[in-house]
Parts: sequence; structure tokens; C-alpha cells
Amino acid sequence: MFDHLSLGVSDLPASEAFFLQALAPLGVAVAMQGPFGIGMGRHGKPSLWLVPATVPPAPLHLAFAAETRAQVDAFYAAALAAGGRDNGAPGLRPHYHPNYYGAFVIGPDGHNLEAVCHRPED
Repeated sequence: MFDHLSLGVSDLPASEAFFLQALAPLGVAVAMQGPFGIGMGRHGKPSLWLVPATVPPAPLHLAFAAETRAQVDAFYAAALAAGGRDNGAPGLRPHYHPNYYGAFVIGPDGHNLEAVCHRPED
């Protein structure tokens, strides 16, 4: 449904560094940038825009699609290494559905970031 999403951040350079490190295992990189913000995504398409917030941003929950459970694990490790706080280690969440494998990290502005794979384990 969404083409892209803008996320207000209080410190653009710090958030750029955090998101690039945390999302690198999912194939996300900078796709575009300018005075309006930094667009990140896969295959050169900006899907997530980081924009300077004029007021402290309200925390959001953003879930990023992972192709494999290993990518979820790598996201979690990279996000913690980038300074994120644990909000749920990688694992199955069968209360969502039997193959829901996700991990949760709180980012620099308090956003709850998740990587999720919906596929069964290989």
C-alpha cells in the first residue's frame, strides 16, 4: 500500500548512521538524499525517509521485511551494535502466526523497530 514513509528524527546524522548499520543485513542502503532528508531502501528506491523533526518525534513501530530468519538475527545484532536497545530478541511469535519470526529494537528516538520473516525455517 505505501510507496514510502517519512520518519522524523531528532538527530539526522546519528539516525542515518544507526539505520544504515541496523538495516544493512536487510539490503537497505541510502537511495537518495538532499536538504529534505535521507531516503533509504532496497535496489535504489527510497522507501524510508529520515527527515529532521521540528519537535521531538512520537515513537512509532516500524516492521521491516526480512527474507530469512538469519536476516532477522543479523538485523538484531547490527541494531544493538549501532546503539539500539533490546525490545525482544529474535524468535518465533506464534501468537501472531506459526512462522512469525521477529526481533525488536528501540532506536535513537524511541521508535520500536522490528525485522520479521514470515517463512518457515529452511
